[in-house]
Amino acid sequence: MSDLVVDGLSITLRRGGAVRVVDDVAFTVVAGRTTALVGESGSGKTLTALSLLRLLPEAATIVGGHVTLTGGTTLDEPAVDVLGLDDKALRAIRGRRIAMVFQEPMTALNPLLRIDDQIGEALRIHMGLSRSQARQEALSLLEQVSLPASRAAAFPHQLSGGQRQRVMLAAALAANPEILIADEPTTALDVTVQAEILALLRRLAVERQLGVLLITHDLGVVAEVADDVCVLYAGRVVERGAVDVVFNAPLHPYTQGLLASLPSLAPRGQPLPAIPGAVPPIERWPTGCRFRDRCDRATEACATDPALVVVNDRAVRCVRVGGP
Repeated sequence: MSDLVVDGLSITLRRGGAVRVVDDVAFTVVAGRTTALVGESGSGKTLTALSLLRLLPEAATIVGGHVTLTGGTTLDEPAVDVLGLDDKALRAIRGRRIAMVFQEPMTALNPLLRIDDQIGEALRIHMGLSRSQARQEALSLLEQVSLPASRAAAFPHQLSGGQRQRVMLAAALAANPEILIADEPTTALDVTVQAEILALLRRLAVERQLGVLLITHDLGVVAEVADDVCVLYAGRVVERGAVDVVFNAPLHPYTQGLLASLPSLAPRGQPLPAIPGAVPPIERWPTGCRFRDRCDRATEACATDPALVVVNDRAVRCVRVGGP
């Protein structure tokens, strides 16, 4: 299987002029492991995810970096830089080698097509199956995501939120991709269904040796299903490493603040700690460390732009940890 290596990814957004909203982002999605991309709204998570398949809105432009899909041991394809592919080559990658589950299944699914037809479409396009073969494979995929075959003839509006999310997973897995991008896959689901979807993602990653990129703001979800975590703030990676390492001993003040605000870690009867303020608009990101206006430990040194440095078993962007 293949890994997905993101290196130096930078994206600008037209807001009067070109404003850099994703800045030198780097991480790796490893086959058989789940990497979580976390941060508050406005941190650049979804833009980063969309850029990996070049699905950005017209106002956004990739201005730097590489997104490399490595060649796997069972594949004839060599390593490719997704950002350098022409449209024809890119269509062969989308859905076939890299698949995506979008945040809101009701808007991603076609309301006029039955479930089996929507899953079968990917099978016919990428796998060359006939309509009858695609239907049989669609039924098998629905079984793999724990959805009864009786729901295959249903339309999206006839399914619950959890069922629609399972359909999205089945469609994404149809062409047996090597990388799966899941953008907030449990948003608006109740706790029980959320747990089922997360367990399903975890099982599929292991069984299929999928590399999974999980986009989320929920650190509880990260702790439950992810192996590695990449924390974004204002378009930059501030901390990156294995989940158990980062969660047990976070080094960046932003990561520390996020973890301290988890309800499960707060003393009973005491108010939850909170990071003051909010992620500033992209036009007003501070110079130097972009978190310094909200950090209670900021000093004059934080006005210097910190580099992302490797410290033992993780990478951190903070002058207190690695220097400017």
